[in-house]
Amino acid sequence: MEQTFNNKQKLILLLKIFIPILITQLGLYSMNFFDTTMSGKAGANDLAGVAIGASLWVPIFTGINGILMAVTPTVAQLSGSGKIKDIPLSVIQAIYLSLLISIIILVIGMIAIDPILNQMKLTKEVRTISKHYLIGLGFGIIPLFIYTVLRCFIDALGHTRVTMMITLLSLPINIFFNYVLIFGKWGFPRLGGIGTGYATTITYWVILIVTLLIVIKAKPFNSYQLFRNYYSIQIKYWKDLLKIGVPIGFAVFFETSIFSAVTLLMSEYNTITIASHQAAMNFASFLYMIPLSISMALTIVIGFEVGAQRYLDAKAYSFLGISFAILLAFCTSIFLYNFKIEVASFYTNDPRVLELTAQFLLYAILFQMSDAIGAPIQGALRGYKDVNATFIMAFISYWLIGLPTGILLAKFTVLEAFGYWVGLIIGLAVGAVTLFWRLRYIQTKKFKQDAEISIA
Repeated sequence: MEQTFNNKQKLILLLKIFIPILITQLGLYSMNFFDTTMSGKAGANDLAGVAIGASLWVPIFTGINGILMAVTPTVAQLSGSGKIKDIPLSVIQAIYLSLLISIIILVIGMIAIDPILNQMKLTKEVRTISKHYLIGLGFGIIPLFIYTVLRCFIDALGHTRVTMMITLLSLPINIFFNYVLIFGKWGFPRLGGIGTGYATTITYWVILIVTLLIVIKAKPFNSYQLFRNYYSIQIKYWKDLLKIGVPIGFAVFFETSIFSAVTLLMSEYNTITIASHQAAMNFASFLYMIPLSISMALTIVIGFEVGAQRYLDAKAYSFLGISFAILLAFCTSIFLYNFKIEVASFYTNDPRVLELTAQFLLYAILFQMSDAIGAPIQGALRGYKDVNATFIMAFISYWLIGLPTGILLAKFTVLEAFGYWVGLIIGLAVGAVTLFWRLRYIQTKKFKQDAEISIA
């Protein structure tokens, strides 16, 4: 990371950080895509079992991952302020915290997995596959969360290309072990959908080992000497991380779980409607990787500038990132409007599903515009370490405004299933507008603090 002096330099640096993050996010998205499609090749029960298991795991993973994302603004601000010696201690404390969280998740999983699955109306085969898929995945929780901490450390220093390369390395590893474990190739047992859980675990261990080697051996990370000194557990640092991380985790959880809730509510409609909704939502999630990646890039650059107390530069990055996201959303919206049938054909050949998916994709255009404002603002606020407003607004906008509005529109208007999408769009828009004013308030507050310090 380095200081920039004009908007051109800022845009170049933002792009250098954003593009590898986008490729990384698309790589992670692809991993889930291959898990699903390859399980489907093994059979309908395998596909259903993996889908159920993933639906239970993803909200938990994204929530916990959000907590550990506190490492990014913490390290970025320490780097910007020149407090380099404090970085190793903060990262090691985050690793300790990730180990504790991993153990808690594993214990809860051992106790709760059977009661939860038994409450669902699943066939014995699907229930068994779901359970053992989650068990297989459980062996990878510890390396996954440690890797998340190290990834945030690397990204916070501006070296997002490194984590991009690690993610790209993980894809062929995951696909290979999916292939040999799902279908029982080259002497491996044929595990069906269960094999994706173990394949994912193997992948997590490999990328953790690779990341550790990079952090220990490669420049500039080896200069921080993360593992050279022993650090005892220091609750103060845990409190600081949790103070930032817990609101981030809950905000991400509220955001991901609302879409699961809508999918469950969609079960009252026919199979064609459900399939069309799922296909359109899948592509909308794919496009969301763009504003999400801009959001993550803004957290890094703004955290760096705030740490250096260059608040004018931090503000410039905020509006540069938001403007860039809106421009890209405008481009993807034009693409989606003109090629909605072609996009829908990626998911189905059924003419009825094709037509309805195309209609849902029109609503996805409005998703893009709301996300283009809301997601970057969330990233900017995290760069300022202002996370409570995002957490509160995620709950209010999604669960108190978006979902109830969607239910009312679906139940009592001609929109029917589309009503849920309109409700989500309204919730996203309310959240985006509210967070925009929060960002303006934080920026004004920082300027006043800076002026008072200068006068003193």
